[in-house]
Amino acid sequence: MIIREARTSDYAQLREIYLHSRRESFHWANADEMTLEDFDRDTSEEEILVAEAGDQILGFASLYVPDRFVHNLFVHPKAAGKGAGKQLLQQSIARLGTPVTLKCVSDNHKALSFYKKQGWKTVIEEGEPGAKYWVLVYE
Repeated sequence: MIIREARTSDYAQLREIYLHSRRESFHWANADEMTLEDFDRDTSEEEILVAEAGDQILGFASLYVPDRFVHNLFVHPKAAGKGAGKQLLQQSIARLGTPVTLKCVSDNHKALSFYKKQGWKTVIEEGEPGAKYWVLVYE
């Protein structure tokens, strides 16, 4: 597996990963409102790293570099548990420097557990009822 910067030719696969991962994992959101175009809107002005094995993209991280912020981290459901998320996080930290932050929806217990196992610390829970999220930091 390699981690590299995304190319425009990767976007079709990245859109699919983003859509299918959210539809499978975001039980609190309306899956019918999610579209392939969400990826382009939600990663605008961000640096995107991809995890690739062979010619298959397993997942991606989108980084908002000015704020040292990991905005998105998604791994295709079929590639979950194979180390892509961990390697993407490690490369994101290396690229951004520390401290680095991210946000995770409070109801996404699987993701919160994953981040904590990788050494991230919860800082504060924010947001409106029904839309709460944790701010996490890696120092």
